[in-house]
Amino acid sequence: MSQTVAIIDYGSGNLRSVARAFERATAEAGIDATITVTDDAEIIGAADRVALPGVGAFGACMDGLKARDGVIEALEHAALVRAQPFLGICVGMQLLAESGLEFGEHAGLGWIPGHVIAIDAAGVEVPHMGWNTINGHARRQIPKQLEGKSFYFAHSFHFEPENDAHIFGVTDHGGDIVAAVGRDNILGVQFHPEKSQSAGIDVIAAFLKWTP
Repeated sequence: MSQTVAIIDYGSGNLRSVARAFERATAEAGIDATITVTDDAEIIGAADRVALPGVGAFGACMDGLKARDGVIEALEHAALVRAQPFLGICVGMQLLAESGLEFGEHAGLGWIPGHVIAIDAAGVEVPHMGWNTINGHARRQIPKQLEGKSFYFAHSFHFEPENDAHIFGVTDHGGDIVAAVGRDNILGVQFHPEKSQSAGIDVIAAFLKWTP
């Protein structure tokens, strides 16, 4: 059965690259899906899966979402009421937090308790930019599409969840930095799957097949 995937357009993110990556993942995995880049609240609320990319500052991205009529409500309806699979990418993952501390404090969506703070610059380069591997956190088993594989990162702030159970993977940049979070039907990745070659395509394909 064909599924609909809504990639949220709120003026942030390399949307065309994300859409192409989703289209490639559907083709390579043999998945029947319609990929739509949209800010139409009705389409978002009815989608089978939703992806929220993001590039830039936390507050500016939240402002972009708020400026799209009905989009936040549609995201909540799709992810929290209908419990459809949701994927946040880079700042789209960070927006799942309760707040972000980039250029002041800004409220996030609040779907996963925690806050987005600056990377500790002591002894490491900031922004954290380039390829890095992902590993498990403590004894938590993480998705096989993440374990030990390299993905492309580009960020100066990182998500610190309040509950370690919401951490799906970490990467080492002067210490553990959260690379993937999740709860229920909601996932978030700090890296850019659309820039991570075959490893990123595998993650997108797994999301498109995921039945939480």
